Amino acid sequence: MSLSHGILPGMPVICSQGGQFATVDHMEGSNQIKLQKDENGQHHYIPVSWVTATDNAEVTVDRPGEQAMQEWSTTPLPN
Repeated sequence: MSLSHGILPGMPVICSQGGQFATVDHMEGSNQIKLQKDENGQHHYIPVSWVTATDNAEVTVDRPGEQAMQEWSTTPLPN
């Protein structure tokens, strides 16, 4: 089973250093996660390929939070 099946709205998104940098809004298709709006009212998108685990009601990604926030997209990712 793909890790994307375990990703649910409201789950915290945890970076490789253990800190939360976002919260899941919902899955956008089968290959990307739409994140809840940030403090500026902007949604962001990250690819499911970053996800390393969906344990303990959390989504863990393979990179530090600062790097993830530099690389996330403000528009849906191409399929």
